[in-house]
Amino acid sequence: MAKVLNWKVDKIYFYPYGGYTKFNDDLNRPKKEELLIMIMGPIFQTVYYLLISNFLTINELSLFKNYHYSILFFNLLPIYPLDGGKLLNIIINYFVSFRKSFRLTILISYMCIVVISYFFIFKNINVSLSLFLIVILIICKLTNELKKERFYFNKFLLERHLNDYKFPKIKVISDLQYMSRDYKHVIFRKGKTRSEKEELSNYFRH
Repeated sequence: MAKVLNWKVDKIYFYPYGGYTKFNDDLNRPKKEELLIMIMGPIFQTVYYLLISNFLTINELSLFKNYHYSILFFNLLPIYPLDGGKLLNIIINYFVSFRKSFRLTILISYMCIVVISYFFIFKNINVSLSLFLIVILIICKLTNELKKERFYFNKFLLERHLNDYKFPKIKVISDLQYMSRDYKHVIFRKGKTRSEKEELSNYFRH
């Protein structure tokens, strides 16, 4: 799907909880394109499961079924960078600014990890070493993403500054930090109105 939509695929990582695709593309690509790419992961996994299950014995199918649903449902948890976390971020982007949506996604991801940890630890559920390592891996990845928050925001702004995107909708804001995806902005501050390009030029000049 990324290739169909002409997204630039940088690398594909394989983790215990599934694959992770790193893109070398604009952060200002349309939300609907990112959504299509994101949902193709779970869809293709399900299609693959349905195809392969026809060639397995009963015992093999039982084991394969466990793996399929474990990975599928785990990957759909609202924790970034899992597919569920990416879906959460896209949905939030429809309601709030780019920067705020990123912060909310990270916050909800940490909260979800705390709830899951509480459920397993205080409910005395046996936790396998592999699951424990996966959770640690996700926490490290999440923390690393949080450290890049400023970088992502500046990249988002710089793309707007350098490229002439054609967005059909216009939003009036008071500061660049309230800029949203898929919108062209007009900045209104202290009784004065400036275009998005003018405000960005002033931002990067300083």
